[in-house]
Amino acid sequence: MTIDADRLPEGDEKIAAVRAMFDSIAPRYDLVNRVMTLRMDVGWRKRTVASLGLRPGSHVADIACGTGDLSRDLAARGLRPVGFDLSYGMLAAAPAPFARAQADALHLPLRDASIDGATCGFALRNFVALAPFFAELARVVRPGGRIALLEVAEPPNAILRTGHGFYFRRVVPLIGGMLSERAAYRYLPKSVAYLPEPAALIDELRGAGFGDAGRTLLSVGISQLICATRDR
Repeated sequence: MTIDADRLPEGDEKIAAVRAMFDSIAPRYDLVNRVMTLRMDVGWRKRTVASLGLRPGSHVADIACGTGDLSRDLAARGLRPVGFDLSYGMLAAAPAPFARAQADALHLPLRDASIDGATCGFALRNFVALAPFFAELARVVRPGGRIALLEVAEPPNAILRTGHGFYFRRVVPLIGGMLSERAAYRYLPKSVAYLPEPAALIDELRGAGFGDAGRTLLSVGISQLICATRDR
């Protein structure tokens, strides 16, 4: 199945379309990310890992891990990551080996309260639904454990928001078309529509068992970092 850049699929169709899309763009996914974010994504990921505040040796699930960027940053800080991704193509395209498995983020192959933390980079809008994902996080993260979810955002400043919107919806597909697949990078900016309003997202996460959930905007608001502690 190929992704349709002109419509947003739902349910099982979305699962199949997202898996196929990431399988197809996996070989050049990291390159496109670096180019289209001007390497800002590197700093965002490092901040995501630092925000966990976990002790060395802590076990962390890197959900929608892709080729392992966040997993490598986690390991560099002395943590013990294991990556999970729906796309086998992304896992296979990893530039270096790391602990990983193909899995649906809504059905992680982990025991209840078995991990100390979880990360997720730029994938919330690709899940079939957020409520069951947050419930799954609450299931696998131990009480007192930490999560850090990195995602795209829109700047609150109207002028910056207009400029970012033009770049994200017009320039990013051009970059993606030159370096990878244009249809996929036309779809990805549109997929932001899957995200709920920030306040609703935070409320949903708090209701799932992460009562201190909060949101920080990064780089004038073009990305966001959502951090929380599992309720005790």
